Parts: sequence; structure tokens; C-alpha cells
Amino acid sequence: MWKHILVKLAWKSSKSISVGSNSSPNNNNNANANAICLDKSDKSNSKVISPSSVLPTDTESTSNYTQIMESQQLFLKKLDLCCITCDFSDRAKDYSEDKEFKRQALIEVVELLTSCNEQLTEPMIIALCRMFSINLFRVFPPKIRSKPGPTGGAEMEEDDPVFDPSWFHLQVVYDLLLKFVTSSLVDAKIARKYMDNSFVSKLLDLFDSEDPRERDCLKTILHRIYGKFMSHRPFIRKEVSNIFYRFVFETERHNGIAELLEVFGSVISGFAKPLKEEHKVFLWKALIPLHKPKVVGTYLPQLTYCVMQFIEKEPKLASTVIRGLLKYWPVTNSQKEMMFLGELEEVLESTEMAEFQKCMVPLFRRLAQCLNSSHFQVAERALFLSNNDHLVNMISQNRQVILPLIYPALERNARWHWNRSVLNVTMNVRKMFFEMDENLLLACESSFIEEEEKKAATEERRRLIWERLENCTVDGTSTRSSAFSPGIGPELGFVVLPPVTPAAPLVA
Repeated sequence: MWKHILVKLAWKSSKSISVGSNSSPNNNNNANANAICLDKSDKSNSKVISPSSVLPTDTESTSNYTQIMESQQLFLKKLDLCCITCDFSDRAKDYSEDKEFKRQALIEVVELLTSCNEQLTEPMIIALCRMFSINLFRVFPPKIRSKPGPTGGAEMEEDDPVFDPSWFHLQVVYDLLLKFVTSSLVDAKIARKYMDNSFVSKLLDLFDSEDPRERDCLKTILHRIYGKFMSHRPFIRKEVSNIFYRFVFETERHNGIAELLEVFGSVISGFAKPLKEEHKVFLWKALIPLHKPKVVGTYLPQLTYCVMQFIEKEPKLASTVIRGLLKYWPVTNSQKEMMFLGELEEVLESTEMAEFQKCMVPLFRRLAQCLNSSHFQVAERALFLSNNDHLVNMISQNRQVILPLIYPALERNARWHWNRSVLNVTMNVRKMFFEMDENLLLACESSFIEEEEKKAATEERRRLIWERLENCTVDGTSTRSSAFSPGIGPELGFVVLPPVTPAAPLVA
């Protein structure tokens, strides 16, 4: 009976309730909806809310200050209702009244914060941060890597997203958090006391969520926090670096690496020139090692963007990036090798001549191995680097060093590669070098022929030596005595030592 009376009273006195303004109809409707939701929440909340704490009297409505205080109390009561946790593990109870009451309360808080035109007080900021912590910060269930079975099962598909059943509540909380961080009514000096390092660290832990919708919201919020709270910037960079370290060197499993890199892409673009030493250390120790994991393809575009931002800020870092790529270059993963070749071309496009000369020898030794890859796509992708005009120009100016490194690989492709497309592109590249420097190409060709003849002679001598050893074994002669015949040891590539005679016993 009391509830129906309170609801009617709420409708009559709703015009006297506003958040910072007593003339806005939207604020009146919000306050009216707040009173109704408080009334409904009594069914699911054990707290008893007195009518005087929700509905203003005639005496209170005469004072603007009293109205503001009453609205603040209403706002705090509404936040208390939003702190009630609901169980979403049972899918059969997804549409229970308690969950719907809480969701309506969350929506009303968002509307109140949107329509508010007064500075938020410290108690309101404290209550908001407490509500964010209770609703958002949680421990994720362990990741199931394989299905149970007699043989152990296979790994789960990485592309299958997992959607959180509580998302229709979490989404409103994230909207409220974004409005809180971006609102001009929130004093940053007060807010940073409660959105401290612990709060930010727990927020970063949420990037491991398997729900892509949650990670997308976190990406926007983290960017806004980084921009608003300048004192938190070093801590955020340190914590993100630690996440990258754990991912690369320990777990190799994290769901939010791409989103974190996307945030840091805009952060790096705002670094001042010249770059600080700590930023260069972040590039070498945090970003470059991200090329190591097998799942680098899931975040490679974002990683490449971050790396290119560093090179644009300081072109001298190009040689550092190229050496890092060579350090983590894949050996047995052809798909990953093609990704590296694509990123390498983008880096070389922005590389200056001085930096190119610092790393061109190890770089083209690696490219020569790619040219001879039995995987035709890898060989073809490496050959297509010759279509880059900037790279061809740098090769032309350093052809005396580069051409002897890659010509043997081109010649082997022309003679023995199985794929017709690779063979055709190889001939085009050879023609390009022939037009670039005919004399140098002919010198490399003669040197290659000479090396191949030496290699063939060595292989033939080795074959004959092993044949002699096999014949000695078949004939029953001593293999040991034959092995010590002159010339056999050096031909096989090892040094033959004479037999060791036992030492004479010591006489006391």
C-alpha cells in the first residue's frame, strides 16, 4: 500500500527534483523515474529506503540548496542500487526482475549525469568509482585451450568470439564510465585520487576479455584516461609494457594485444621530438619482441603502425627496426615469413640511405634465403621487392655489395626452382641487374660458376672417400687402419689423430 502512495507522491512532487536545475523537464522526468525505480528495487534489495530519503517535502522544495542536496542523495541512492551484483551464470534467469531493475537504474544514472550542469561533488565521484569497480573488475574464467577427450582434443578456434552474458549491463556501465571520464563537470584533481594506479591496473587487466565488444569500449576509455590524467601516463606505459612482456615471454595468450596497440598508435603519434630514451627502450624491448609469437598475424597491422610512427618521428630508428625483424625472423612458418616481408617493405620505404647501409649485409643475406625458399609464395614475395622504386634506388647505389650476396640465389632459382611463376620473376630481376651493371653481373656469374665447380669437386671427393671406406668394410680389412691412410682424414673434414698408447705404470 505504501509503495503505491509513494509512487503517486513521486509523480506530484517530481517537478521539485532536479540535478543542478529546477527548470528542465528532462531532469524532472529523470527524478520521477528515479523515485519509481527506487520503489521497485525494494523487492530485490534488503536495504529499507525511507520515503524522506527519496521524496522531498514542501519545506525542502523552498530552498535551492536543499533541492541540490536532495538530488545528490537521490543520485547516491541510485548508485547504491547499481552496486548490487547479479548472477548471469544461469541463462534461464536472464530476464529476471532484479536484473531489469538494475539495468533501468544504470540507464537513469547515465541520463542524470548527461543532464547535470553542476560540478560533481567528491562524494558523487567516490560513489561512481566504487560502482565502476564493483561492476567491471572481475576475474575471467580460465581459458580452455583443448577439449577433453581420450586423445587430448584439439585447440579451440582462435576466431570464435565469446560473448559475455552480462554485456547488456556492462555496456551501460562502460557508457557511464566514458561519460564520467570525458565530462567537463568532473574535476580531474579529485577524480585521479580515486581513479588511481590500482584502478588503472585493474582496468588494463580487462583487456584480456574474450568479448570483442568489451575490448572495443576499453580501447576508447583508456585513450580518454591517458589524455585527461597526465600523471597516469608513465604508469600506463609501464603497465602496458609488462602486459607485452608476459605475453611474449610467458603465456603467448592475450585477447587485447591488438586493442592496446591501437591505443598506443595514437599515443606514439603524440610523442614530442626528439624522442625520449624511455620511448626508444619501449620500441626495442616491448614492440619489437611482439614479432616473436606465433599469433602475430592477429595484431600485425596495429604493430606495424606503431613501428612506423617511431620511424616517422626519428628516421634513425629504421636500422634498429630492421635488425629487430631479422632477429625474430621465422624459419619454419611460411605464412609468418610473408607477413614479415610485407612489413619489411613498408619499413624500407621510409628508410634513409645511411640507415640502409648499416644493415644491408645481414638483410640481403636473409632475403637470399627467402629467394630460395621452396614455398613459392615466400620466394615470389621476396622477388616482388624489386618493384619498389625506393628500394631499387638504394640497391643500385650499393650494388657492389648487394649483388654478390643475392646473385647466387637468383641463379639457383633460374636453374632449379620448381615453380614457373618464380622462375619468370627471377629472370626479370636478373634482367634488371644486367641493365643496372652488366660487368658486375658477369663477374658475379663467373664467381658463381667457379664456386659451383669447387663444390661439385668437393662432393665428388667426399663420395669417393666414403666409397673406399665401405669397400674396406665389405672386404673385411681393418677399417681403423684404412682410416689412417694419408689424405682420408682431411678430405672428410676432420683431423685424424694417431692411436694413443697406454702410459707406463708408475713404480714406487
